[in-house]
Amino acid sequence: MNITILCVGKIKEKFYQQAIEEYAKRLSRYCKLQIVEVPDEKTPDKASEKEELQIKRIEGERLLKQVREQAYVIGLAIDGKAYDSVGFSKRISHLGVSGNSELVFVIGGSLGLDAQVLKRCNEKISFSAMTFPHQLMRVILLEQIYRGYRIMNHEPYHK
Repeated sequence: MNITILCVGKIKEKFYQQAIEEYAKRLSRYCKLQIVEVPDEKTPDKASEKEELQIKRIEGERLLKQVREQAYVIGLAIDGKAYDSVGFSKRISHLGVSGNSELVFVIGGSLGLDAQVLKRCNEKISFSAMTFPHQLMRVILLEQIYRGYRIMNHEPYHK
């Protein structure tokens, strides 16, 4: 399976970079992983709602340019479906056996995902009702994908 993590912004913190690299290395035995970053827009302090919508639209256009037509797109959104780790593993497995060989997980910037990106998504998932920094969300997502493959393959992994 080909999995793409499509996200807004670069990771600047070394500790996040190291965690991402570690999970990417671990996942290499299960899938072909690609991380695609698009530039983020600077959000001014005390930005108006109109300015925030404009920023999300610009970032959204950048994201959508990276999505191939045949890709199955999963947006990370607070109002998405929540899975436990076993359910998430089953979902990835089901998508793979259903002929979806190209999964794209989309992580928005600090303001979230634009409506046009959400419209393109085949589904939305939520990792929590809490808000996480989008940099940390990459690490959490990669860890859960890795955990999912371990579960699929009946391999041990800490609980």
